[in-house]
Amino acid sequence: MNPVTTSAVPAQPRRTRSAAGLPWAHLRLPPFPETALRALQLVNDENASMRHLSNLICADPALSCEVLIIANSALLAQRHHVTSIVQASVLLGTNTLRGVCLTVAVRAYLNGALRYPSLRSVWRHSLASALIAEQLAGAAAMDKGIAYTGGVVHEIGRFGLAVLRPKEYAALLERHRGPAASILERERELFGFDSWEAGAHLIAEWNLPAQFLSMLHSPDCVRHNGDPWQMHDVVQMSCGLADAAGFTVFPGCEVIPYGELLESIPVRERSLLNTDVTRLAFDIGSRIKAIESF
Repeated sequence: MNPVTTSAVPAQPRRTRSAAGLPWAHLRLPPFPETALRALQLVNDENASMRHLSNLICADPALSCEVLIIANSALLAQRHHVTSIVQASVLLGTNTLRGVCLTVAVRAYLNGALRYPSLRSVWRHSLASALIAEQLAGAAAMDKGIAYTGGVVHEIGRFGLAVLRPKEYAALLERHRGPAASILERERELFGFDSWEAGAHLIAEWNLPAQFLSMLHSPDCVRHNGDPWQMHDVVQMSCGLADAAGFTVFPGCEVIPYGELLESIPVRERSLLNTDVTRLAFDIGSRIKAIESF
């Protein structure tokens, strides 16, 4: 990843072929959990009430149970015991509850793929990005729940590749060495398309809000010229910070030093972040372990 100076949507890697022309109909990807999809589709729906989201989750008993476990965990540190999804939505807020729902759904979607250490790294990278995005959004006075969701969604294309051909993709991630962007060409050789293209397709196929497209992983971190941050800036930078803290997508990934990335963050937001990468890595690692323990 190489820093660039921009305040607009990060430039995406050039594509060797049109995503529209790829043989998506033959992929036979397993469906993503319906409740989580519907929750994500409500991100920009101003008429979607807290109760609407609560009812969606309540309609899925297994999901409800896991959401309540996380809501009562040390991860969220609630002062009161959460006994219902409605109570969870009140205490956590709609956007945080959506992020918890998505985390549970992604873990279920990956399922057996997580037995491969290199695919587990993709999962841990997305969680680290989400947790850092949550912190960075808080520092920027932006919605932390949406930032967390964006951090998870930014690797949605790789989730698709992981469930499509887990053994082959795990082997590719394990042996590849180079900058983050360099894996895209290897993905195209293996699948005929890369994880960015897969993510763009899934966002369209699953009818998710278009704003998630700008949050997909990018080979570039965003270096700003003083303009106000947008949510995609927060997510893209969090991806780079997660890499620098040791939560890379593949073991041989070359990363930008943490200090260099901090210099790319506006002064006010930077002052509210942990400047010690070792402490950040420990904090994020502890929180990921808490999620994985459920």
